[in-house]
Amino acid sequence: MELGGFDIDAPRWDQGTFMGRLWHFFSITDCRTALLPDARLDEAKALVESCRAGTLPPGTTKEQLYYAKKLYDSAFHPDTGDRMNLIGRMSFQVPGGMAITGFMLQFYRTVPAVVFWQWVNQSFNALVNYTNRNAASPITPKQIGVAYVTATSTALATAVGLNLYTKRAPPLVARWVPFAAVAAANCVNIPMMRQQEILNGIAITDENGNRLGHSQKAAVKGITQVVISRVTMAAPGMSKRDDFVTGAGLVFMVPAACSLFPQRCSMAVSKLEPELRDAIVSQHGDAVRYVYFNKGL
Repeated sequence: MELGGFDIDAPRWDQGTFMGRLWHFFSITDCRTALLPDARLDEAKALVESCRAGTLPPGTTKEQLYYAKKLYDSAFHPDTGDRMNLIGRMSFQVPGGMAITGFMLQFYRTVPAVVFWQWVNQSFNALVNYTNRNAASPITPKQIGVAYVTATSTALATAVGLNLYTKRAPPLVARWVPFAAVAAANCVNIPMMRQQEILNGIAITDENGNRLGHSQKAAVKGITQVVISRVTMAAPGMSKRDDFVTGAGLVFMVPAACSLFPQRCSMAVSKLEPELRDAIVSQHGDAVRYVYFNKGL
């Protein structure tokens, strides 16, 4: 099959619909890709870049390109093109989340056990949040350290406090406290881990990818959507006491929760900060009505 001019970055499924995004995230959150060696992932990246450059190896098929793009999207950051750490990838959410949730549900009888496993959970979440941030916004090692400490400590205090409340809460309320703890911790961990985006804004572009500036309001919108997605993702696992059921739930809920909102988020120019909005209007007039940005996952 002649593949000249094949646009490998064109969405395979319609990203404007929930079902299209669901199929996309089912593909890139496939936990089997987490088992592949770095060399295989680098081969996929090389094939994707060859396709972009119009220099495909002879005999390359469309299915090979689709699979290479699946591996590329699952393992390489959309902003930088760098390979993401294994634990932070969404393809690792099912095995990683299932193992940690299992330990949290098993070791809950003593305060030290609750504190330790909540710390492990919040450290895991912090790494995932950092890995899937908008990487177009620079962050220093010191800022990463401050973000990690504030994210894990505040989320840990929130989660442990609510979990300890279950010992004196009415049975009906106690049943939902673990989920409330995870939800509340996510509401703290994600903004804290990505606080530099809120403080300094994230890169926004026009429809064609041309950089227009940095927006704090765009960061707030994107991070809010990520918080909603993560709380949704955690819901089934924290309402069950069975590892198999938790794992099965995560297999569906990870891609489903990621699909709630488009990863390439949009925002009306009129909703931006006044100075940024005025700068865009003065330079582009009415030609740019919406800006776009990677909200992260």
